[in-house]
Amino acid sequence: MHSHAPHPLAKQAVREVCVPPVDSIVEFGAYVQGRKVPATTITDALGLVREHNKNKNADGANAFVWVGLHEPAAPEVEWLSEVFGLHPLAVEDAVKAHQRPKVERYGESLFMVLKTIAYLDHDELTANSEIIATGEIMVFLGVDFVVTVRHGEHCPLTVVRERLEDKPKLMNRGPAGVLHAISDHVVDQYLQVADLMQLELEEVEATVFADVSSRDINRIYQLKREMLEMKRAVTPLQSPLAALPQRRVIPSEMREYFRDVGDHLSRVCEQVESSNELCSSILQAALARSNALANEDMRKISSWVAILAVPTMIAGIYGMNFDFMPETKQVWGYPAVLAVMVTACVLLHRGFRRNGWL
Repeated sequence: MHSHAPHPLAKQAVREVCVPPVDSIVEFGAYVQGRKVPATTITDALGLVREHNKNKNADGANAFVWVGLHEPAAPEVEWLSEVFGLHPLAVEDAVKAHQRPKVERYGESLFMVLKTIAYLDHDELTANSEIIATGEIMVFLGVDFVVTVRHGEHCPLTVVRERLEDKPKLMNRGPAGVLHAISDHVVDQYLQVADLMQLELEEVEATVFADVSSRDINRIYQLKREMLEMKRAVTPLQSPLAALPQRRVIPSEMREYFRDVGDHLSRVCEQVESSNELCSSILQAALARSNALANEDMRKISSWVAILAVPTMIAGIYGMNFDFMPETKQVWGYPAVLAVMVTACVLLHRGFRRNGWL
């Protein structure tokens, strides 16, 4: 039998299946006793942490590695899956994104998906304005590591990392403490966006009835679509977050903190639902007011048509070419006809005004 050597390009393709993250990595670090310790690479940081956890005393702190990525490529995440032992299904979800909020357990590790939302500033709300931007944060949680994968330009986790690093007591809570800080940060963003959307709704509600010329239904409909987008991002997280404190990987001393985040999320969901119903009511009110204004315009047009029909009819009769027409040979005939026209128009105008048509 003849043996065929693999093609050089095939070897290169095999080698490129898993590569360390370079462009997508935001920051990584090893944390021992709540403080960051020097580490050159991710594998060095993980080895340092595991050596510490292996030799720690009974009162030793939980040492762990925190790796943060932003929109990584598939080979980079696959490399991390080999280093940290991540499940292939969770890795696939982290690469593809566009996942529903969820919490799944794979062996001794936990995989959580959080939807992020951000309020976009705009000078004037129009039908084409984008008000809410959405993204995702995937969190791989293990005994001695946290890997965060963020999709989207908004809701960065740098502020969370800096806050925890400034307070070693919080960082000393371990990977579960990092997960709590991330979920609490995301839910706080929900609350801020919900408050800003409430202000937008109140402004639009005021314009529906305050300005007669403001009949931009597209603007209100756009706001309704943004509210539905926010609802789809926030509401599905309730069930996974409520079940999170019962997970075995969450220490008992951290469960109350996650329940507190769940309470905040319930408040946000109630506010979003209330705002969504208000937006629906505003849209219905705007449509009803638009129809009422259209009917009012039609009544005005019809009234003026009826008023002008009288002189038109009289002028049409006297415009016929007959020799024997009433009062055509009289001196007062022309003024009399004009007087009849004016009197009929004035009487019709007063009648329409009295009935509210004009």
